[in-house]
Amino acid sequence: MMNVLIAGVGGQGTLLASRVLGKYAMLAGKDCKLSEIHGMSQRGGSVVTHVRIGDKIYSPVIWEGSADVVLAFEALEAARVKHYLKKGGVLLVNDEKILPMPCITGAAKYPDGLKEKLLSENDNVHFVAAQAWALEAGSAKATNIVMLGALCKLYGFDKEIMTAAVSACVPEKFRALNMKAFELGYERV
Repeated sequence: MMNVLIAGVGGQGTLLASRVLGKYAMLAGKDCKLSEIHGMSQRGGSVVTHVRIGDKIYSPVIWEGSADVVLAFEALEAARVKHYLKKGGVLLVNDEKILPMPCITGAAKYPDGLKEKLLSENDNVHFVAAQAWALEAGSAKATNIVMLGALCKLYGFDKEIMTAAVSACVPEKFRALNMKAFELGYERV
């Protein structure tokens, strides 16, 4: 069984990433359950999805301290959900800072030293320049697919099945761009 918690900000493709993992599970002959939590996602709020893959999954929810992987599309979102990660789990973080609305309005300050804190709290943290690699592939909107490429390599997912899942889940007109983004994440992590 594998538990993957995906955290991001509205518009970063968190839901698409969870659908790709669900498709991966289906193509690999596994059971999969997904659960989505939206927090004002259309206004840049937090979006968290739980993805559970295994022979037979009964619940879509990942308990605190039991995620094998936390895939975070932004560092502050990683800090918000890191308590879901099990001991020895993988924390994979997009090295991008997106200011939440309270920081934009001046009501709050984005935490200093967040990257260093995350690195000091877990031995298995990987920061990825996913947005820069997505731009290299052709669009910042492919950041989520770069992160899936990195996840595939770091966690040992079957690359052929994962690329088939990505291909099946993205619109045809964006398929080549997303496949390039996936390869950059896979090769460079």
